[in-house]
Amino acid sequence: MASVTHVSEKYSDFISRIESGRVRIPHFQRNFVWELKASAKLVDSMLKGYPIGTFILWQTQEELRSVRSIGNLSFPEQRNGESVYYILDGQQRITSFFAAITGAKIERERGKVDNFSEIYINLMAGEDDDIVITETNGLPEKSYIRVTDLINGSFALLGSFPTEYHESLLKFQNNIRGWNFNITYLNDAKIDVATDVFTRLNVGGKTLSLFEIMVAKTYKAPKVFQAIENETNNENSFDLLDSYQKLIEELKHSKYDTISPSTILQVVSILLVGGCTRKQILELEKEAFISIWESAVKAIKASVDYFRTFGIPVSELLPYNALVVPFSYCFYKHPDVPVGEMQRRLEDFFWRCALGSRYSSGVENKLANDIQKIDKILDNKLPYYEWSINISPEELKRNGWFGTSRSFIKGILCLYAMQKPKSFHNHFDVLIDNSWLKKSTSKNYHHFFPIAFMRREYPTMDYWRYNHILNITIVDDFLNKRIIRDKAPARYMKEIGNNNNRLAETLLTHFISDFQDFGVEQNDYEMFFNARAIIVSSELKKRIVSEVATGEEEQQTEEEYNEEN
Repeated sequence: MASVTHVSEKYSDFISRIESGRVRIPHFQRNFVWELKASAKLVDSMLKGYPIGTFILWQTQEELRSVRSIGNLSFPEQRNGESVYYILDGQQRITSFFAAITGAKIERERGKVDNFSEIYINLMAGEDDDIVITETNGLPEKSYIRVTDLINGSFALLGSFPTEYHESLLKFQNNIRGWNFNITYLNDAKIDVATDVFTRLNVGGKTLSLFEIMVAKTYKAPKVFQAIENETNNENSFDLLDSYQKLIEELKHSKYDTISPSTILQVVSILLVGGCTRKQILELEKEAFISIWESAVKAIKASVDYFRTFGIPVSELLPYNALVVPFSYCFYKHPDVPVGEMQRRLEDFFWRCALGSRYSSGVENKLANDIQKIDKILDNKLPYYEWSINISPEELKRNGWFGTSRSFIKGILCLYAMQKPKSFHNHFDVLIDNSWLKKSTSKNYHHFFPIAFMRREYPTMDYWRYNHILNITIVDDFLNKRIIRDKAPARYMKEIGNNNNRLAETLLTHFISDFQDFGVEQNDYEMFFNARAIIVSSELKKRIVSEVATGEEEQQTEEEYNEEN
């Protein structure tokens, strides 16, 4: 049971706790940013007896990913069953003070090093002056002393200063060594409570991401064992941040490196407990999480391979990141490549999710339901779908306004990509890249009837009617910028045809079968719009499993769904 205690802790006790390695900085804290002058101000306040605020520490036996070296110093490792105190509020002050009294050298970004031994006490300072300084130019020798020397120096060192300063030296030393730190301890709280406290105190209400919390929670440090080589044993260590970054680096080769960390957490949670709500993820046992990680990664890679062989070359085209979850579950349960009816039903599941806006809301609950559908498919049964899809030509025309954040549109873009579209001007494969697909003005998206042309020739037509998925083709950047621009389709197609003697074949890879029937020669957008709606609708219907469970099987399947939900 979590509790809160407020204490006034002696200097010697608190410093001893730091030096024992039991006061640490959790991963979700920002970097230490205070400069020498800010640290000097803190020590100056202490010497003058000013309050320096309360420190808030979370006491727990959980081993988190943390910055271990306050002041860039090495401390003992956490022992099994030993409580650790993670700093929730006061990192800058604690690190500044500790670095000043130890004279630590702290490395910043880009290799800059701040030497905290260069914080001094001006023994000549008046009542209204700063006692603690960082510059000693112009001061007489032995009229100032390093803070670290004041605290840790020998009697001989302190005695070497002029006698007129001895009283001040003793007073300043006692001010620091006699300091009582005000500390609030959050005792034995769960990580979600501790991170909520941290959020309220430090980042203006911006909630830490679930991934940041789980990085801290699942961390397992490498342990040192005594052997002949006296090496570090990393076999059982784990760092979620490093592991995730390694996975993303590997997925870069497949162009699937935009999969979000939250999706990865959902995969792990689904595999472990069959659900992936925030609460369920936070309650995952560390050892269970670590033990299943490699299997989860293997399943994620298998789902990526499946999407790629399915014809989706890059992750930015996926209608939802969340689709990785049920497919990873599928390949975790069934590592072999799906064939036959299983393959048809998996494809059907994909299209129903993409075109039915499945994960537009309530994602976690729907994912938990959908792994039950995957179980049905793996058991050679038809799953029950509680939502419908409409892919008629009329629905495509009505609902096809172009926006790359829409799953319905991304589903159709997947269909376009599966055709392995060829470049209009040379019949080469069009390069499809994640970096080009993040917005509707991407280099890869081309309005077959250019927007500038439509505005000029169809001034009264609503913009959404031609900024439409049925007017989109996937092309290369060169074609858009150098050849097409705002030209009429009949004109630029004639120019392209002079260089590409396979143009008719090329157009088939874009679901455009005939210049005449598609209104290209006549520059007739309505003909093109209607003809492409028919062909795209027809192609989508080929990918949907039309048969459904009937009679007792249908009733049983629906009853099973209702019982599970």
